[in-house]
Amino acid sequence: MTGKTGEEAGRGAAGPDTAVPAHPGPAGSPPARSTVEGPGEEAAPERVSLVRTDRPAAAEPADPHPEVPAAGSHVSVDEPLLAARVHRPSDLIRFLAGLLGVIAVFVLANIAQNTTTGIENDITVGATKVPGFLTTVVGLVSSVAVLVVPVAFAVERLIKRDGLRVADGVLAAVLAHGLSLGIDLWVAEAASDNIRSALTRIAQPGGGLTDPVHGYLAPVIAYMTAVGMASRPRWRVALWAVVVLSGGTELLSGYTTPLSLVLTVLLGWTVAYGTLYAIGSPNVRPTGHTLLAGLRKVGFAPVSAHRAPDAPGGARRYYVVQGDGVPLDVHVIDREQQASGFFYRLWRQLQLRSVSVRRSPQSLRGALEQEALIAYAATASGARAPHLVATSELGPDAAILVYEHTEGRTLDQLPDEEATDGLMTDLWESVKALHDRRIAHRRLTGESLLRTDDGSGRLVNLSGGDIAAGDLALRMDVAQLLTTFALRTGPERAVAAAAGVLGPRRVAASLPLLQPVGLSRSTRLELRQSNRARRAAARAAADARVAAEEITQAEADEELADGTRYDLLARIREQVLEMVPEAPIAPVRLQRLRPRTLISIVAGAMAVYLLFSSLGHVRPAELLGEADWGWALGAVGASALSYVAAAMSLTGFVPERLSFGKAVLAQVAGSFVKLVAPAAVGGVALNARFLQRAGVRPVQAAASVGASQLAGLGCHILLLLAFGYVAGNEQTQDLTPSRTVIAGLLTVAVLILVVAAIPPMRRWLMARLRPLLTGVIPRMLDLVQRPSRLVTGFGGTILLTIAFVTCLNLSLRAFGGELSFAATAVVFLAGNAVGSAIPTPGGIGAIEAALTGGLTAAGVASPTAFSAVLLFRLLTFWLPVLPGWGCFAYLQRKKAL
Repeated sequence: MTGKTGEEAGRGAAGPDTAVPAHPGPAGSPPARSTVEGPGEEAAPERVSLVRTDRPAAAEPADPHPEVPAAGSHVSVDEPLLAARVHRPSDLIRFLAGLLGVIAVFVLANIAQNTTTGIENDITVGATKVPGFLTTVVGLVSSVAVLVVPVAFAVERLIKRDGLRVADGVLAAVLAHGLSLGIDLWVAEAASDNIRSALTRIAQPGGGLTDPVHGYLAPVIAYMTAVGMASRPRWRVALWAVVVLSGGTELLSGYTTPLSLVLTVLLGWTVAYGTLYAIGSPNVRPTGHTLLAGLRKVGFAPVSAHRAPDAPGGARRYYVVQGDGVPLDVHVIDREQQASGFFYRLWRQLQLRSVSVRRSPQSLRGALEQEALIAYAATASGARAPHLVATSELGPDAAILVYEHTEGRTLDQLPDEEATDGLMTDLWESVKALHDRRIAHRRLTGESLLRTDDGSGRLVNLSGGDIAAGDLALRMDVAQLLTTFALRTGPERAVAAAAGVLGPRRVAASLPLLQPVGLSRSTRLELRQSNRARRAAARAAADARVAAEEITQAEADEELADGTRYDLLARIREQVLEMVPEAPIAPVRLQRLRPRTLISIVAGAMAVYLLFSSLGHVRPAELLGEADWGWALGAVGASALSYVAAAMSLTGFVPERLSFGKAVLAQVAGSFVKLVAPAAVGGVALNARFLQRAGVRPVQAAASVGASQLAGLGCHILLLLAFGYVAGNEQTQDLTPSRTVIAGLLTVAVLILVVAAIPPMRRWLMARLRPLLTGVIPRMLDLVQRPSRLVTGFGGTILLTIAFVTCLNLSLRAFGGELSFAATAVVFLAGNAVGSAIPTPGGIGAIEAALTGGLTAAGVASPTAFSAVLLFRLLTFWLPVLPGWGCFAYLQRKKAL
């Protein structure tokens, strides 16, 4: 078939002399694509038509004898349209680096006044030794040249029909000029004296200040960077020479400062790369015709090229038909492919140990040599892998690797019935051959496992592999392939096939590496989906058994509580341990940077920032010096008592036996967690985790924490009303409730009636209360049978409030304040409610403002109220952070969190 399929699909651009063989392309069916035709080696204008096929091209049989066009005829290149512009991660990185540099200049100008002044004085003294006429002449010439050179380069680009780059440069220059004006205005009107002194100077006696940013140098630098002059050495050297001369003469003449020059260069550089990343850079990726021309230079005779889906890592692949030779698979690697996935690779390198993540090559030559080396080594090892026949560079921005074509489909494209034990055995034999030569594949996912037309298995996509790999990398390969096969065929067949080729002990050696963090990103996603589907199926089966009255709901919950029962990796371990019971299963530590490490860093940074922000207008030494240490020590004791009370409040609502000491440590650890979570969220999550680690099933743990929170809410409201009643009647012997309490009760009653009367609001409230009550009420019924537990729980809740109120009251007395215990309780309970409602870590800001305002409204002087609240928060929030971090780390080491 020479072109019939293309005509039926509507590829009307094909001429009568064009041969378009219908072929599936390498290892899979291509997506919707465009057909581009033109002379074999000429850069003639291309005609493009978009085509979408209704079925995969893999269903078409390959034509082993395509028509060979005569000399001078056209060839076909079947590929998707390339994007006109691309957003390069390298541009974003340079933009961020420049932005940090600009910030550093302002920080340096603000804190290093003596240094900057000294440098300016030295330059002023040195300038007196330079002849004035020389400075004037050089300044005039450089000022003219710094504008002439960019214009000349723009003319040269326009002559060569590269107007897009010129337009990018002009846009960057305009933005740089506007930003320069904004910075000039800010420095003159709003910046600190230190910044203004470091970035400006008086040009002459009686004159005004110089500009912090040069009005023409910053746009010129932005223009030359955005237009791509860096890739043209002669133009780059010429322009930087005149920029340096212009800036130097300005500095010697006293019209600028050193930091101003640095700021100008960084600003132009930053704006240029920010512009390029925002609008995208012109796409310089080689087209299919460039590929065909490169193939001819290395001795091939291509007739047509069909673009296939990109390989892992972003490499472009083409299926190429030759006139008088075997078909070829051609991999194209270019700078865009090198940049793709940069941030994910960077995160993996930071997260995992270096032995677990192969570093990406930094150059095209390095990428070409690495893939070629892996391909030749794989062929020499005896593994079934594509045979590399040639390599070549396509100019400075791309390179190609040419393989003999292998017809087949990847594991991802196979139906389940074709994923046979024989196919898995073939693939394991190839992996064994690689490992025997210390070669690691590192990408043993479904898209790298090919089933050829004769039914055998073949490994593809070896470009990410390693030569002379260590044991860890080889064992990771085994763990990855075990998981890949288990996702398709189940753990039993996957483990049996691996053991049949590698042997049980070699398979068992991979168990410590069988953890999600060591698997590929696509495998982790499939693993989560598989486990989620299994849990959903198990839940449906359990609900059906409950409906049939075969088991009770409690028994069903107990069966489903152990989530590892449905975890695929756990089932793989079980299969391996049946063969090798003594196999090591303790996981190897692959992570260098764990989430909890990030939490610690973020929490510590936030704590320091917020603490210094809170103390910005306070002198702690003077403040603490004014305190009465007797009352202050009492406040410390009340703060310590609150952790014991919190542990009582938690353990009292858990029928299971818990370690009270560890429960207290968990409450201290909650002081650290509050730094990175809202006040009402962090403690709940930590307590639930603590109970689960203590052996309480997840459903019961959540119910116990919910019961504790519900009891705390009820006690909070009741105590607020009780103390409000007492505080409102302290000045009189009349026992009638105060008007404020009555008004509050009536308001709450009215709100309840309104919510109950409006169906949408009633349904909204019940939808949120039902899950809580569903778990909490049965838990409370269990606790009714143990009165001692209820006494402990409710007693701890009340004691917790009393401890906090006592701490606040004693803190107030430490600074000479006087307020009744009942009034202090009302202020605390109201302020704590406000703080819990505001979603800031630990209620920072909201609690301080509410408590200070409440004490002031109760008649305490404002300075005394502020000092008391600051001491109270210091004892109950800030000082426990470091012990909380220690308790958090200790409980994690003990597997209690």
